[in-house]
Amino acid sequence: MTKVYFVRHAEPVHAHADDRTRPLTEEGLSDRKIVLDTLEDKAIDVFYCSPYLRSMATIEQAAAFFEKEIHMDERLREREKGNEGNSSGNVLKMRWADFSYHEEGGESIGMVQERNVAVLREILVANEGKNIVIGTHGTALSSILNYYNRSFNCEDFLRIVDWMPYIIELDFEGEKCIGMTEHAYVEKTFPERMASFKK
Repeated sequence: MTKVYFVRHAEPVHAHADDRTRPLTEEGLSDRKIVLDTLEDKAIDVFYCSPYLRSMATIEQAAAFFEKEIHMDERLREREKGNEGNSSGNVLKMRWADFSYHEEGGESIGMVQERNVAVLREILVANEGKNIVIGTHGTALSSILNYYNRSFNCEDFLRIVDWMPYIIELDFEGEKCIGMTEHAYVEKTFPERMASFKK
């Protein structure tokens, strides 16, 4: 069995404009201990990550604990936002209703899913029988969860959207997912954003 521990990043500084270099808040830096506490008895063999700073920063303590290098892959990045961003609840629902829908200059959930699942399959083949950590993002992770559980939908995304960090384990036999287990999360509150999502 291959175990993959997906770690959605801790709380970032939302006001930081550049998506790739957005750092963690002080609370986010502190919450990384939950990631280490969750993983330290899991005998992790290898770490992969999105190239975005907030994802790398979230798992770096755990990687150092296991004395492992973090392997970055561009395909693990978060969804590219278009002109409308992702602040509108109506746009969010449109994305989840139609995986091909995207704003001008942005990515659809289907596009995010295709590249994330492609790299995950490569990781599984290269690390069969190992314990793997993948540093990821909310939409990127949700697209993977939907791929292996087609009932995962917009409401499920909204359930986890403010869990930072969030750790979920997927177990595989070969490339077949045979189980999912949620391990830990820290819920942050962004009332204005959630009010917009749930309109």
